[in-house]
Amino acid sequence: MNKSHVLNIKGPLEKDALRLLSEIPEVTVEPGAATRYRPGIVIRAGDVTHVVEVKAQRVTNAAAARQLIEYARHLPMGAHLILVARTTTKEARRLLEEHGVGVIDTQGNMRVELPGLFLWTEGKPVPALWEDKKEPPVKLTGKAGVVAQALLLEPLQRWQIQDLAKVADVSVGLAHRVLARLERENLVEVEGAGPKRTRRLKNPTALLDLWGEEMRDRGVKQLRAFRLARDPRAQAKILSHALAAANFEHAVTGPAGAARLAPFITAIPVTDIWVADTVTLTDVVAAVRADVVQDGHNILVRQVSGDAPLAFRQKVDDVWTVNPFRLFLDLRHDPRRGREQADRLRKEVIGF
Repeated sequence: MNKSHVLNIKGPLEKDALRLLSEIPEVTVEPGAATRYRPGIVIRAGDVTHVVEVKAQRVTNAAAARQLIEYARHLPMGAHLILVARTTTKEARRLLEEHGVGVIDTQGNMRVELPGLFLWTEGKPVPALWEDKKEPPVKLTGKAGVVAQALLLEPLQRWQIQDLAKVADVSVGLAHRVLARLERENLVEVEGAGPKRTRRLKNPTALLDLWGEEMRDRGVKQLRAFRLARDPRAQAKILSHALAAANFEHAVTGPAGAARLAPFITAIPVTDIWVADTVTLTDVVAAVRADVVQDGHNILVRQVSGDAPLAFRQKVDDVWTVNPFRLFLDLRHDPRRGREQADRLRKEVIGF
């Protein structure tokens, strides 16, 4: 197949879709009249033809992808959805691919998998593009990420800005910026006006995807240690009790934390613990009577400035544990079956 004509799209397209598609060298677009099919767009590659619906967006992140997935679920039987975007994030492409939504963006990413038709190209990362030249939207990381967790923990709550700021322990200004960003993303709904205005989360699934995509811990300090344990599953309780006795704020995470919430965790090779940034990691290791090691560790203690991982920690089975959303995030970053365990936790514990 001629590489410059990988994909031919014909039909009555919106101006945004036409403009974006015209920037992609591997795609040719032909204007056409509406077909007798509801979606109205014909897509061809070689001798394979499909009728699809095309959605155009400038920037597609994980939250936007989740909303497109929901939209695709309500298309007529046999219809398919393809997203045309200027930029897409890696997590957005993963979600869309997982749910059968095609993706074409102007950065060279093309993922279209339909019966008899498979097209895949990988583009290069590009700097984020903003819809305007003003201040970019606040990312859901650090303290802003704590605001997102507060919303996720109380998805039915109607929030006034000052109340949300108090619960998340952030400034009113930051809480307002986060809510304004989520309002633009169509993730929260607004009721009332003036002092009585409230906001409520209307799409917790999409917010969890967006927070998971953007949340990053910066400047993490960590220390590996070993402590002889006859029962690895009991290790977390022993360590948590020792740290509590030493007045060290902490929270167990990873498989050791998940095991207290869900029965599907069967192996706990390492007990991961976040500790407050007010203590030294060597003092933490000494408090649990462990030895610092380079290899063969079964304890990992970590800390980050600002203590965001400790936000909304809770006691589960008498062990201080990170909140379920933080646990979901940490499991996703765990190289030991992390993504699989995070998905199970999301389905069986979080529920959205």
